[in-house]
Amino acid sequence: MTRRLVLASASPRRLALLAQIGIIPDHVFSPLVDETRLAQEAPRLLAARLARAKAEAASQAFPDCFVLAADTVVAVGRRVLPKAGTEAEARACLDLLSGRRHRVLSGVVLLAPGGRRAARLVPTVVAFNRLTLQQKTAYLDSGEWREKAGGYAIQGRAAGFVRLLSGSYSGVVGLPLFETAQLLRGFGWEVP
Repeated sequence: MTRRLVLASASPRRLALLAQIGIIPDHVFSPLVDETRLAQEAPRLLAARLARAKAEAASQAFPDCFVLAADTVVAVGRRVLPKAGTEAEARACLDLLSGRRHRVLSGVVLLAPGGRRAARLVPTVVAFNRLTLQQKTAYLDSGEWREKAGGYAIQGRAAGFVRLLSGSYSGVVGLPLFETAQLLRGFGWEVP
């Protein structure tokens, strides 16, 4: 039986990150999952639940394939920041993140045909410098914040805001590569 891998994400960043470690999925599938946070749900539980839900939805569509899914949540304390869809949301995120630390929680799930599963939750602490009005305005004008968790993309212009990162850089981008490679190896994939 030929092994096939499905990436349960439409994110081009996750696809590019997988390619960095020599993994090219056979299929890319974007499952429709309700990403609404449950009442009193902790940010870490949200990231893990959404990754699991995406993996399970993709596994139903591709039952004979391995399925890799991930979800990234940006949180300040128990507050979960949105995927900024409007400039006002992005500005609110930048205002909240300016001059303080926040957590980026990346949930990763790997499902095998037959039901075997493995999961990781990877926390990363990120601290932004205090942002000036000019920095915020320039970043908002760039449009880079659109549909990004927490209203920023660390792999772009926002890299200039980061004064500290403790954890997984690739996890902040969208897929923690070390942990993903470990999961794949544990299921018998050859990852360089």
